[in-house]
Amino acid sequence: MKQHLRHRTDIHRLVETFYSKIKEDPMLAPIFNEVIKEDWEVHIKKMYSFWGTVLLNKRTYYGNPFMPHADLPVEKIHFDRWLLLFNETRNENFEGEKAEEAKWRAQKMAEMFHHKIRLYRTTKNRPLI
Repeated sequence: MKQHLRHRTDIHRLVETFYSKIKEDPMLAPIFNEVIKEDWEVHIKKMYSFWGTVLLNKRTYYGNPFMPHADLPVEKIHFDRWLLLFNETRNENFEGEKAEEAKWRAQKMAEMFHHKIRLYRTTKNRPLI
């Protein structure tokens, strides 16, 4: 049954379901596992804070979400796959205004990260944000 994204428990469901797909994905799992290693619990908690801040205006995430991704071996195809899994998770579990916002924000984040990684590789200048 689809729900509206309204509460922290909804964010937890979104994050846990999404990352369970990432962990099994043949394209993305090797990249995530190489970086995260045995610290999945820490990463998941950070993602609760990040998406709660983004979607529920609960200011619990502080940091630079881009920098941990700057040196990853990823291309547009990886961002497309990440977005496909995110939207699949969202579509299977959530509906309503916040679910649409989650889709839009994930799309913009994937575009921005891809653009910034390409720029960083070209210039070797670390972005400020």
